[in-house]
Amino acid sequence: QSEESAVSLWNWAVTKHTGAVISDEQRAKLRFVACRLVYLCEGSDPPEGTIRRQILMSMKTGKGWIDVGKADLADGFLETAMNSIEKLYAKLRKESDGEADINVHKADVEKDLFKVLSYQAESVFAQGDFQKAVICVQRCKDMLMKLPRESRYLSILCYNFGVETYDWKKYEQSSFWLSQSYDIGKMDMKYSIGKEMQAKVLRLLATAYFEWDCNLYLDKALKAINLANEENLHPAGFFLKVKILLKSGASDEDISSAVAEFQHHEMSLDFCLNTAKLLLEHGRESVGFDFLKSVAERFEASPDFGKVTLLYIEFLLQNKKELLAKQKVEEIIIGHYTGKQLLPETLNRLHIILWDTAAKHYEAKSYSEALQWYNYSVSFYTPGQIDQNLAKLQRNMASCYLHLKQVDKAKEAVKEAERCDPNSIFTQFSVYKIAVMEDDTDKAVEAIIEMGKLAEKPSQREDKLIVDENTGTNLLSLAAQIALENDQQVVAIKALEYLSEHSQDCRQVFAALKCLVRLTLSKVDSEEQGDKDAKSMMTYLTLAHKRLAEPFTEENLTRDIRTFEAHWFRKVAWNLAVQFKDCPEKMRDFFVLSFKLSQFCPSDKAVLIAQKTCLLMAAAIDLELGRQRVTPSEQVEFLTQALQHLQACKEIWKVLKLTGDFAKDPTETLLLLYEFEARSKLNDPTLSNLMESAWEQPQLEVKTLEIIASLAMESPARYPVLCKRALKSALNLYRKQTAIDAVKFSKCLHSLINLSLPTGVTDLDTCVLQEVWGYFEDALSVISSTDSYPEMEILWLMTRAWNTGIFQYTVGKYKEAEQWCGLGMRFLNHLGSLKKSYE
Repeated sequence: QSEESAVSLWNWAVTKHTGAVISDEQRAKLRFVACRLVYLCEGSDPPEGTIRRQILMSMKTGKGWIDVGKADLADGFLETAMNSIEKLYAKLRKESDGEADINVHKADVEKDLFKVLSYQAESVFAQGDFQKAVICVQRCKDMLMKLPRESRYLSILCYNFGVETYDWKKYEQSSFWLSQSYDIGKMDMKYSIGKEMQAKVLRLLATAYFEWDCNLYLDKALKAINLANEENLHPAGFFLKVKILLKSGASDEDISSAVAEFQHHEMSLDFCLNTAKLLLEHGRESVGFDFLKSVAERFEASPDFGKVTLLYIEFLLQNKKELLAKQKVEEIIIGHYTGKQLLPETLNRLHIILWDTAAKHYEAKSYSEALQWYNYSVSFYTPGQIDQNLAKLQRNMASCYLHLKQVDKAKEAVKEAERCDPNSIFTQFSVYKIAVMEDDTDKAVEAIIEMGKLAEKPSQREDKLIVDENTGTNLLSLAAQIALENDQQVVAIKALEYLSEHSQDCRQVFAALKCLVRLTLSKVDSEEQGDKDAKSMMTYLTLAHKRLAEPFTEENLTRDIRTFEAHWFRKVAWNLAVQFKDCPEKMRDFFVLSFKLSQFCPSDKAVLIAQKTCLLMAAAIDLELGRQRVTPSEQVEFLTQALQHLQACKEIWKVLKLTGDFAKDPTETLLLLYEFEARSKLNDPTLSNLMESAWEQPQLEVKTLEIIASLAMESPARYPVLCKRALKSALNLYRKQTAIDAVKFSKCLHSLINLSLPTGVTDLDTCVLQEVWGYFEDALSVISSTDSYPEMEILWLMTRAWNTGIFQYTVGKYKEAEQWCGLGMRFLNHLGSLKKSYE
């Protein structure tokens, strides 16, 4: 049952493969299973039919694995097949009646043996074992006397081996297999692969010798190609023979005789031209031109005859014989107008030759010569014809005329180009060049605008000319360069602005922006112009920031270049900020931009200091703008922006402090004061948290505390508690001074008393009065210890104390009234010139 199932599986795989239901590899796998199963069912003495089936299945399975590129899996099955063949032969001998029967059985078995050996040759060849493949093929070759029909198969097998090893550039092995193929093909003419195939084998053999080492194997290569041409004359054989002779450095006579052998055979025009080209490219002018002459005579009536003349022209030009080439071109032009037109394909080729020759003269600055060759090309166009190639031709001619300072002729050529192809960026570029030459700024700017529009929408032309974005931006870059060379800054700026906005090349963009910055800086004069230029500069620097922020790869922008560009632009923004010191908003915007640009630089100490300064300056300006007469909403906007700058600055300051000693740096104080002002005027609920941490700072100076006190009460802020605390802390610091500054002390005390003891208030709390009494006592203490206390301040203290007593008296608090009036009289004794007036 297992054997029947295996056979059914085998047959199913065969039938399904023919309908392409399963792949070659799937079929190989099914055969593998079926074959293994059949062998597992084998008894101790299987019948002849079973052994024959096993041989067939093993061979086919092995071949299947070879065909799907898994030759290593084939070896075991082919070896099994070989063992089964031996088993079958032994069984047949045992059962045979005589010598005649044995010979029949031997012949029968040898067919399978030949197949297995050939499959083994394929397998080991695929696995790269040259020697084993040779042994297998040799055994097959030895069997051909008895199996002559197999000679064709074996010859083709060797040819295939030769082709594969040739493709792998294993020329020694390739030449061996191709020689074997040829030799086997000759063994029995009845079953030969045929003369055409033999010639093909020999041509590849000659090619293998030629590419292996032409000098060493020249004789073998020539012998092989001569044999090939004897077997079956083919143009490829003739061409290869000429190649071999040329490579070997044969004389002109030998090559001429080789060419003469084929003169009387049918060869196509293209083949003849390729042969002529081969001869001429190898410097065999005498043989080449003679052969070309014979070709011209032979194909004179052919519609393709122009190809011959074209080849003449090409090689005359290559050999610097321009005068003769011109004569040939002029002959073609005459023929064109006398009924001997070239075929379209040939005419296109001629145009290419003419343009290439003109271009070489153009590059050599021989503009008159270039024009002559362009004019030859123009000769083939009819008047009024519209053709994009004609437009390109006219543009090229216009460039020549411009170099020759023949502006009128250049304008005529460009006019013709516009007629043929008005929507070409190249045509507009030609218009632009003439406008610049004529110093026509308006026309030049118009052309730039048109070029910009055309560059934005890449277009594919019928002649396969693709105007892509790079072409457009490169032309605009060139346009800017031309404008600058001709001292036309307005035009140059227009071109550079387009480049900076639309180019995909980062380096090109940065170069354009730098140029724009320099040009703009050079022409700042009037205030009105300065305002306009400031906007332009802001646009350029913002664009630089945008491009720096884009993802980049090392191919289009290396890290070093990116850093260099960022440094350049941030310094420009910084300098502009300083330059606009009389215009706070512009100053702030440039400082912010400088900070943003610096973020693309490595965070070293210098960059961190610059970033900190930019943000501090921006915050200071926003605060100043917020102090001015602005609407409440505008003030909120300025203060909020200031806070954002300060927050970023604080982060940078944290990092910067780790890089060195900044004991004398005022940044810490400025950050505190700026943040306090912004948050207090915004009525920010986090202000108390800010100040709690601030009071703990040991380095708070008197000046800082006085500023905090002032800001705490500056509209729209009103924080009397914070103000009093700051003033108290300031007074404490004044007291600790070795030589107290009485003037500053008096001002601070004045503010504190004013805040604690409002004028005209009668119902003050006892605690408040006690607190304020203390301040007056402090004042008396200082006044008693120094002569520098301002007299007007002493008078003010006396008056405030006396008036407080009077207020107490009016509400019936006589005891308190007596105390405060008495306090006021204590100051009287310290008055100088004013004492008598108040006694």
